[in-house]
Amino acid sequence: MAGVAMLMTRIHPTAVVHPSAELDPTVQIGPYAIIGENVTIGAGTTVGAHAIIEGPTIIGVGNQIFPGAAIGLDSQDLKYKGGETWVKIGNYNRIREYVTINRATGIGEATTIGNHNLLMAYVHVAHNCTIEDNVKIANATSLAGDVYVESEAVISGVLGIHQFVRVGRLSMIGGMTRIQRDVPPFTIVEGTPARVRVINEIGLERASFAPAEIAILKKAFRTLYHSHKPIGQALDDLDLFPSYESIQHLQRFLKLSIEGKKNDPDKNRGPIPGKSIERKSE
Repeated sequence: MAGVAMLMTRIHPTAVVHPSAELDPTVQIGPYAIIGENVTIGAGTTVGAHAIIEGPTIIGVGNQIFPGAAIGLDSQDLKYKGGETWVKIGNYNRIREYVTINRATGIGEATTIGNHNLLMAYVHVAHNCTIEDNVKIANATSLAGDVYVESEAVISGVLGIHQFVRVGRLSMIGGMTRIQRDVPPFTIVEGTPARVRVINEIGLERASFAPAEIAILKKAFRTLYHSHKPIGQALDDLDLFPSYESIQHLQRFLKLSIEGKKNDPDKNRGPIPGKSIERKSE
């Protein structure tokens, strides 16, 4: 069946496709691209010239993979000892020129990309990373291993994100920022060292948050970063706020980040501070 499907696809004659690869008949493969063993590509996906996709890798429908991208190659983690590890990519992603997405380290594990994401040129996604949906990552940004990016985050260009960091929903990271700690959701983070600066108001408006909910998130931001209270006490104060899902998510995120720092400081460094938090929690 795979062989029949391959004959029906639009494959450039210079491309190299492994006989076991499973390609939907509508897949397009550009000149000199290489599709390796144990690769599955869904309907309407295009693979540009000189791109390399090795397996095990599963790619969904409607993706655009631009020239020179390298997907599904071995993990660069020194603990990687071979075996079946995965890249799993969802639907309608744009993966621009020379993006690299490595497979996971441990057998049965996966590096996962969700749906409707944009990875601009020269982005690197290391082993075991997870990128949810509608994330935008600008040029020449590198994600170290086990980074988790929640939906609708915007990560600017020419920056590095430390291993095990979590980037919160609808956050925005300024260009050339060094990210060593978790990025709280709904905030803008920038600078060296990185600091939480303000609520991502424009991002919230574009995501169709109601004005009343944005106003409550602004109040939560002031409580967390300008009340001069210890972070634990400030988080408890949020219990008195209206029960918007965004407030609950912000509380969960920060509590898990703080607990992670206490329980496993080698992997978790806690949330990026604002100026008030920095004095009280470190």
